[in-house]
Amino acid sequence: MVAAVTPTENRYERLPDDVRSLLNSRLQMISPGDNPLPPPATAKPPKAQPVTVSLRNVSKTYDNGSRALVNVNLNIGKGDFLFVTGPSGSGKSTLLKLLYGQERPCSGEVVIGDQSLTRLRGNRLAMVRRRIGIVFQDYKLIPRRTVAENVAFVLWAQGYTRKEIHRRLWPTLKMVGLQDKAKCFPDQLSGGEQQRVSIARAVVGTPPLLLADEPTGNLDSENSLQVVKILKKLNSIGITVIVTTHNEHLVRLSNHPVVQLRNGYLRHLRQ
Repeated sequence: MVAAVTPTENRYERLPDDVRSLLNSRLQMISPGDNPLPPPATAKPPKAQPVTVSLRNVSKTYDNGSRALVNVNLNIGKGDFLFVTGPSGSGKSTLLKLLYGQERPCSGEVVIGDQSLTRLRGNRLAMVRRRIGIVFQDYKLIPRRTVAENVAFVLWAQGYTRKEIHRRLWPTLKMVGLQDKAKCFPDQLSGGEQQRVSIARAVVGTPPLLLADEPTGNLDSENSLQVVKILKKLNSIGITVIVTTHNEHLVRLSNHPVVQLRNGYLRHLRQ
């Protein structure tokens, strides 16, 4: 297991093509102009600090004429936990994609911390993305990698040392209750366990901002509650958390702020 995550010279180029593709498009969300090469292995990761998130008069209309967001204004403070609700197609996923730079607004400005994403490109955008953890509804795990390798993979590709990877990996697996599943492959796990792997992968680098896109959408009620409990625990240590969901039951069980998107328009339901 340790050998599987030990950094080597030119680590990125030596990866299989399919794994590099998954790393680019799924884990690091690197756009075509970004430089996928990791920093030197001796680089120390920056200390994570909570971030503010701001959307200022943001509108997004797709080429087919579909309006995803209409003049949205939203401010999220450092260390906040926000639920974004709304029916399918209401713009929830688009909002998150704008926050990590996969989509660009047609008008308005998206600000993460002190960085406006609107004009960022290439390496500068990639550096901002490294401070954002992303949890997907469909997990996006690498099938031929174990749980431990899936979680450690981002750190390994970014050039973290073997010692630092080990230091971060096992406490993260323990936090999500998967330390006993470290050597299992994704197809040996339940849906709830796969989603917990996805969460562990997203936070192993201690990002100050965590985005979760319908993280309970494919889970039963028991696993859904467990996932939300983990997200709340992460928030309690200072991570800013934004969760999109259509599960009204989970929202009612929480006292966190809630906004609703409907037909691209945003309104506050609970502050």
